[in-house]
Amino acid sequence: MHHRILATAILCVVLATVQVSAWSFATWDFPEIVIKLGDNSYLDRAKRFLKKHPLTDTHNDWPLYLSFTKEGKINNLDLNDLDEGHTDITRLHAGGVGGQFWSIYYPCELKDDNQMLWAIHAIDTTKRMIAKYPDVFEYVTTTEGFKQAMQQGRIASMLGMEGGQYIYNSASALRTFYDLGVRYMTLTHNCDTDWAISCCDPNPPPFDASLGLTEFGQKLVLEMNRLGMLVDISHVAHSTMHAVLNITKAPVLFSHSSSNALCGIERNVPDAVLERLDETDGVVQVNFYNRFVECDYPDTPATVNTVADHVEHIAAVAGRHRVGLGADYNGIDVAPEGLEDVSKYPNLFAELLRRGWSEEELQGLAYGNLLRVWQKAEKISSTLAETELPMEDLYEPIKDV
Repeated sequence: MHHRILATAILCVVLATVQVSAWSFATWDFPEIVIKLGDNSYLDRAKRFLKKHPLTDTHNDWPLYLSFTKEGKINNLDLNDLDEGHTDITRLHAGGVGGQFWSIYYPCELKDDNQMLWAIHAIDTTKRMIAKYPDVFEYVTTTEGFKQAMQQGRIASMLGMEGGQYIYNSASALRTFYDLGVRYMTLTHNCDTDWAISCCDPNPPPFDASLGLTEFGQKLVLEMNRLGMLVDISHVAHSTMHAVLNITKAPVLFSHSSSNALCGIERNVPDAVLERLDETDGVVQVNFYNRFVECDYPDTPATVNTVADHVEHIAAVAGRHRVGLGADYNGIDVAPEGLEDVSKYPNLFAELLRRGWSEEELQGLAYGNLLRVWQKAEKISSTLAETELPMEDLYEPIKDV
């Protein structure tokens, strides 16, 4: 997340192939929305496709938005239609969203001592949101639960935690967040941790940045593998990406990242990393943020075509089976033309249909590629649980008082 629309967050450095077709979804109804696109036949096809195969996005900051703008007070708030932000229930349905990882986030740049408490608050807000609309959302922690929710026509709702700062260098805290439902953790946000190097921290690194991870950081990655928590390497330095790929036993996730070859910022994924994804498998969920997909923005506008270019480049280097969507809605201040909010996903699918993507390939983009990676992580976790003991914390001796 970068250049946030929220006042406080502006303080920031501004399995083999899964046969996903073997199970079917409930049919979704799309409200009428006004979309400008060159050929409406592609848009019609895209909307029909998403009725059959609703998409899953891996990064939406709605919990942060509700916490900062509504102080987390959602009991009397109608989430069906909001006049602000990128997300509400009506627009989620209009966009064909059938699954969402809701982001647990607090600006690491604020560097206060309440980050763990903030994460717990965000988890609670998200779970209360899900429980308030049981006909719309379903809380999910497993791939079987994911498939069940989608089959029943509800939005499968998972938790992803954006940044390792919340665990305070503690494997115990990591496991506790897993028990609270977190199914991926981004190793860093825009700040280094004591054990992992971020893409974007302007301060001197806490250790040799070329290493990417300390020995403790390596152990945390392996503990995430053992738990079945996806290792998210969006936001980390390129050295950290390589360090993770050198040791992980499970597939990796980029929850919201774009192509460095098309927009050469450290925040995006370089081809050298994309080329390594066949080592352990993985998926890159493309970020929509204007400044990540179009480096000349605002001089050059970012559009749905720009995002499609990033999808296609990542697919060309890593394979169409290794790309998905992680738009970063509600965590960005500007979104591309044609992808202004969550209702506009059909525009991207229409553009990819126009470019010749098959429905099978789009099914992978929508959810199948992510599902494959998540299922593999679960399978590896079940194997490791039989042979590996939990990582233990190092405690300071407790002094007599």
